[in-house]
Amino acid sequence: MDKGTIRILMFPWLGYGHITPYLELAKKLTTRNFVICLCSTPANLSCIKQKISEKFAQTIQLVSLHLPTLPGLPPHLHTTNGLPLDLMPTLKVAFDMAEPEFANILSSIKPDLLIYDFLQPWAPLAASVQNIPAVEFITSSSTMTSFMFHYFKKPGIEFPFPNIYFREYESKLLNKLLACASDPQEKNRASEGVARSCKIVLIKGARKTEAKYIDYVTELVGKKFVPAGLLVQEPSLDNENSEIIEWLNKKEKKSTVFVSFGSEYFLSKQDTEEIAHGLELSNINFIWVVRFPKGVEHKLEETLPKGFLEIVRGRGLVIEGWAPQLKILGHENIGGFLSHCGWNSVLESMHFGVPIIALPMHLDQPINARFVEDIGVGVEVVRDSKGQLHRERLAEVIKQVVMEKSGESVREKADEIKVKISDKGDQEIDEIAAELVEVCNSGPSS
Repeated sequence: MDKGTIRILMFPWLGYGHITPYLELAKKLTTRNFVICLCSTPANLSCIKQKISEKFAQTIQLVSLHLPTLPGLPPHLHTTNGLPLDLMPTLKVAFDMAEPEFANILSSIKPDLLIYDFLQPWAPLAASVQNIPAVEFITSSSTMTSFMFHYFKKPGIEFPFPNIYFREYESKLLNKLLACASDPQEKNRASEGVARSCKIVLIKGARKTEAKYIDYVTELVGKKFVPAGLLVQEPSLDNENSEIIEWLNKKEKKSTVFVSFGSEYFLSKQDTEEIAHGLELSNINFIWVVRFPKGVEHKLEETLPKGFLEIVRGRGLVIEGWAPQLKILGHENIGGFLSHCGWNSVLESMHFGVPIIALPMHLDQPINARFVEDIGVGVEVVRDSKGQLHRERLAEVIKQVVMEKSGESVREKADEIKVKISDKGDQEIDEIAAELVEVCNSGPSS
C-alpha cells in the first residue's frame, strides 16, 4: 500500500468553512502520492471548481452527492452558504437521508480510505461495511474541541484552562453545549464520530499555538489528535475585484481594518448599526463585507444607518456579498481584522500576521475569541451584561489594535506568531501522510 498511489474519498460537512480546509488538505496530500475524490452537493461543488487549478486536474476529482429535496429546501440550498438559519435543521435531515446514496458512491469509487467530518458518524459505518478504513478530520479548533469533550466526559468539573470560557451573556451558547452533553443523541453524534476514526483524528491547526489543547483532547478521547496545519488557501492571482485592491493600494501601510463575519452568520439590525457607528467613530479606514441570507430581499442603503455611506466616503468601502479575503488580509495596508472568529478566519489572520479585533457571534466563536486574546494576537470587543454591543467600545478596540501604543504588544505578537507558524512549513502534512499510510496498511479493524 505505501509504495503505490492511495485513493482517498473526502466527505466534509456542507459548509464552506468545512469544505475549504478539506480541499486545502487534498491539495497538500496530492504532492505525497495521494489521489483525492472530494464529495459534496452540486450547490457546493459549483463554487469549489474555480478553486481547483489545472495542476490538480488529475489528482483531485469532484463527486456529486444528491440530497433528497425536502419542502422548502430545493437543490440550490443544499449548502450552508447563505442558508437562512431556520432551514439548517432541514438541511441536516436531508443530509442524513443521503446515507444510502453515499454508500453507493463508496461502492463505485472503492477508495483506500475515507476522511469524514464530525456531523456524519454514519459515514465511517458505511465505509466499514465495505472494508474501507476511515479517519475523522475536524475543522474546528483543538481549543473548542477539547472544551466540548471536557463537558461530555467530565460534567460538572471546571475546564482546566481558566482563560477559555463562555461569558455570562453567552450563557445560551454554553447551555446549548451542556444540553448536547446531556442529550444522548447529540452527545453520541460527536462521540461516535471520533470513536469510529481509525487510530487517529485529524484536526485543523498548529501544535505551536494549541499544543496543550491537542494533548488534552487526546487524553480525554484516548485517540491521537494530529494537527493538519493552518491549511490557508493561496490568494488567487486573477484581477477579479481589482477595484477593491486598487482602493486599498491608496491607503497607508497597516492603516486599514478588514471587517467580515463569515458566510453563515447574518448581523442583527442592532449589531449592524453599532458596527457602522463604531467604524465611523474610530476614524480608521475600513473595508466592510456585508452579507444577507439567500432569497431575502434587501437594500444595502436601508440596512445601514441613514447617511452612513456618505459620512465614511473615501475612508470606508462597503462591499455586498463577497470580497477576496485572502488578498485583502495579505495586503500590507491592512492593520487589523474585525472578525467573528470563525476558525478559518482566525488561522488566516495568524498566517498573514494581522491582529484581530474579536467580535464573536455564536457556535465556537466565543471560545476562539478567548484563545486569540490568550495567545496575544487580538483584543475582544466585550458586550455589556445583556449582550448588547456598544459603538464606543468597538471604536476604542479598533483604534487600540490598529494604531495606539497600547496595542503595540498585540501587533508585535501577531508578527511573531506569523513567523513561528510559517517556520514549520509542511511538516504537519508529512506526519499526516505517514499516519494515513499506516491506517491504510492496518485496515478498518484499527
